[in-house]
Amino acid sequence: MTDTAAPLPPDDLAHRLTEVFDLVGPLYRRVQRKVEQSAPIEGLSVGVRAVLDLLRENGPMTVPQMGRAQALSRQFVQRMVNDAADRQLVEITPNPAHQRSSLIRLTDDGRAAITAVLTRERALLRQVDGGLTDAEVTACVRVLTRMLALFDHVEV
Repeated sequence: MTDTAAPLPPDDLAHRLTEVFDLVGPLYRRVQRKVEQSAPIEGLSVGVRAVLDLLRENGPMTVPQMGRAQALSRQFVQRMVNDAADRQLVEITPNPAHQRSSLIRLTDDGRAAITAVLTRERALLRQVDGGLTDAEVTACVRVLTRMLALFDHVEV
């Protein structure tokens, strides 16, 4: 019988983490599609939604900061910021700390849009079944955080 509380040997760990990757990829793509299907209420693409959520969590940021935080190219983030600005969901303001990188801030409309999306997402996620515990979710977040840290050095 294996000790389920003991750390896994590297080969076994690699195999089990591959199982996680096999689930995370399809899950991410399905959630992304669901968000885009549901977004017509707010008209948000997944990219604009990600920008709005990042600003909601962190306050004003520059495009390069957002790109690094999301592991996305600066050009892609800039397009998403431009889309959001065209819809008046964000405003672009001068950055006192750095003249070449403007600060991007949520507008009241942007805050309302991301709040509506998050409210719908949480309503959907309430339907997850399986009697999951806080400890299980904490363990999942810990595993995914460790996996993400392994790839922090990967360029976008």
